[in-house]
Amino acid sequence: MTAPTLTELPPVDLQPLEHQRNAALPLVDVVVPVLDEGHVLAAQIGKLYGFLAAQGSFDWRITIADNGSTDDTVAVGRMLAAALPRVSLLHLDERGRGRALRVAWSRSDADVLAYTDVDLSTDLAALPPMVAALASGHSAIAIGSRLHSGARVDRGAKRELVSRTYNAILRLVLGVHVRDAQCGCKAIRADAACALLPEVEDNAWFFDTELLVRAERHGLRVLEVPVDWVDDPDSRVAIVRTALDDLRGVRRLVHQLGFRRRAEPFGWRPPHAVDARAVSRS
Repeated sequence: MTAPTLTELPPVDLQPLEHQRNAALPLVDVVVPVLDEGHVLAAQIGKLYGFLAAQGSFDWRITIADNGSTDDTVAVGRMLAAALPRVSLLHLDERGRGRALRVAWSRSDADVLAYTDVDLSTDLAALPPMVAALASGHSAIAIGSRLHSGARVDRGAKRELVSRTYNAILRLVLGVHVRDAQCGCKAIRADAACALLPEVEDNAWFFDTELLVRAERHGLRVLEVPVDWVDDPDSRVAIVRTALDDLRGVRRLVHQLGFRRRAEPFGWRPPHAVDARAVSRS
């Protein structure tokens, strides 16, 4: 496939913004992991860019994290990065959504590290309260939750059943307190990420779950924010294969960490401590 020129990309209603760091605000690096998403990348980055530009509660940049695309994703990403000062492209030859997040977060100098799936199924309005909780020291990690009582979700019965069953297994077997480990919108304080990432082994879809399980086992606080979420009809996630991979990951963590057992706390703690279980239920 021939890569499009910038003028051939889907129209994006935004103006490039020069990035002058505002030291008074926390800097958030919003990573968008992508694999063969060239056909939607410009439009989706445009929506994200417009949302971030309209809010004023945090400074921001966008990192497109390609992991092994074989279509024109990299070409489109390069043109977006050239046209928009706050957008950059990270290209990895190896596939793996978790690998893309690990590398992008590890290289970032931002105060808060976030990610959202490129389909933007999660309403971006959840992002500012997540960032606020991390910047204030209230929590180490903040995640969007489709299973929170305040969430509004539009998805098929099959995906709903798989999601609820998987998260029930996590609570039963690993003793986690979060309701939804798989929602594609999460954020973490950079200092907490620095402490946790070396422990996380998975480089694929189980990366999110392992990060959350290890955080809770260390006593770190995870805030769940209810989200509005609409299923992406173009989603190419192989539900059965991903579910089996996730269950193998659960088995590995049970072997490594024990059944519902909490590990000893480690060094990082945000100020103003509150109980992790109380926060996850708020």
